[in-house]
Amino acid sequence: MAEKLEVYDHIPESAMVIVAHPDDAEFMSAGTVARWTRGGSRVVYVLVTDGNKGSSDPTITSAQIGATREAEQKAACHAVGVDTVEFLHYEDGMVEPTLALRRDLARVIRRHKPQATIVPDPTMFFSGQDYVNHPDHRAVGEASLGAIYPSARDGLTFPELLAEGYEPHKVTDLFVGFTEHPNIMVDVSETIELKIQSLRAHASQMGDWDPAEMIQKWAAEAAEGYPFSHGETFRYLKLD
Repeated sequence: MAEKLEVYDHIPESAMVIVAHPDDAEFMSAGTVARWTRGGSRVVYVLVTDGNKGSSDPTITSAQIGATREAEQKAACHAVGVDTVEFLHYEDGMVEPTLALRRDLARVIRRHKPQATIVPDPTMFFSGQDYVNHPDHRAVGEASLGAIYPSARDGLTFPELLAEGYEPHKVTDLFVGFTEHPNIMVDVSETIELKIQSLRAHASQMGDWDPAEMIQKWAAEAAEGYPFSHGETFRYLKLD
C-alpha cells in the first residue's frame, strides 16, 4: 500500500499557474485552483503558447486554432474563478527552456507577485504504459523553476527587468504538478465538477469526448483511503 500523502488545506493569498498549452492547467490543477479562488485567493494563469498546433483539420490555420484556444482558455478560467490569463505566444510544439523564456516568466512573476506557483514537472517523460509527456510541458517546467529561483527573486539577474520597473519577488510556496513523485494531496471533492466544467470549455480539443468519467476516476483513485472523495496531488516545496 502506498504511503499516505499529507493533506494540504492552506489557501494562499495569491497564486500563479504556469503551463505550456490551453487545457494543461485544467488537467493538472483546476480542482485546486477552484478551491483556492473560492477561499479568496487571487490566481493568474500564464500560458507559454496558445496551442496553435492543436488541430488535425487541414482546412484550419494556426492563427485560427490559436484564437479559438485562447477563447476556450478564458472560458475555462471563468469556470474556476480565474480572472487573469496571460499568453506569451511562444510557438506551440517548439518550446525550449531558454534564458529568454526564463526571463519572460520571471517578468510575469515579478508583475503579479504570487505567493504560490503551480508548474509542471520537468522530469516527467512518461506516465504509465501509454503516454509520452509533451516536450513543451517539460521545457515550461524547467524554465518555470529557473524563473522562480533565482531569476524572479534576485535583482541582479536580468537587470533589464529592473529597468522595466519589475522589482524582485520571492515565491514562497511551490507546487509541482503532472508529477509521479507527489508529497501532498489537496481535497477537491467540492470543486471536481468545476474542474470538469473547465475542461469542457476546451471544445476544440474534447470533440465528442466528455472528460467527466475519466477525471472523476483519476481524482477518486488519488483520494482512495482519505476522508474525502476526490483529490489532486502535487510535489510541494516551501521555499526559503
